[in-house]
Amino acid sequence: MQTLTLPAPAKLNLFLHITGRRTDGYHLLQTVFQFIDYCDEIDLTRRTDGKIRRINHIDAIPEQDDLVVKAAHLLQQYSKTSFGIDIKLTKKLPMGGGLGGGSSDAATVLLGLNKLWQCQLSIDELARLGLRLGADIPIFIRGHSAWAESVGEEIQPIDIPEPWYLVIQPKVEIATAEIFSNKALTRNCKPIRMSHFPEAQLENVFEPLVRKMYPEVEDALDWLSQFSKAKLTGSGSCIFAEFSHRDSAETVLAQLPKKWHGFVAKGKNISPLQVALNSV
Repeated sequence: MQTLTLPAPAKLNLFLHITGRRTDGYHLLQTVFQFIDYCDEIDLTRRTDGKIRRINHIDAIPEQDDLVVKAAHLLQQYSKTSFGIDIKLTKKLPMGGGLGGGSSDAATVLLGLNKLWQCQLSIDELARLGLRLGADIPIFIRGHSAWAESVGEEIQPIDIPEPWYLVIQPKVEIATAEIFSNKALTRNCKPIRMSHFPEAQLENVFEPLVRKMYPEVEDALDWLSQFSKAKLTGSGSCIFAEFSHRDSAETVLAQLPKKWHGFVAKGKNISPLQVALNSV
């Protein structure tokens, strides 16, 4: 096998609490991640000269800063392989939207190169490597909807309903670091047990702050909540609401104001990436 084409799916945070802060500044979280079948696409072509290249230009992401390139270098160094890779990243997921696009792309590269380079690393090893690059990457590597705690690395698979979602992207990008550092952010949520989900009173602690700082996100949340309870994913800016049937979500999408972008996607407990890898 010389080439692979793989999806890098988005995720939604069905709730997000901050229960405290470590002495090193990292926040302690509780959240549930669920995948959706809306994905970036990554083409991987193995090289024999050891070079790692992203072969397409992306205006907003310099090659040297791209997590897919960093992931490839990390795995190459860890596995001591002599292979290299050409990476073509086709972006569909918005940046700064809270859908996990960068983390998902990196996870797809780690899993794909593990096959192409015949590294034979376990999922646990790959998840530990991914954690070096970002707290959300292990979720995408493990590939199952999950309850996550601590800084996001304590993960337990969870099986939950798979509704249809309408996702809306207001035309703003939100810098996660800026929101996390804001003094007004709630950091003292009472910890809950996984068994309490989804009956417990749950929220995204970023939402009140994002509403104040980004009026366009507030407008989108209020508009979507006319049809179904709207929520923020991650630190935003994307929002979502669930629907029992695709037709219901599509009907609301058809009414979406032209100033916003939106799409309908299916919730997935098993990542579309895992499905694709299992068919290789």
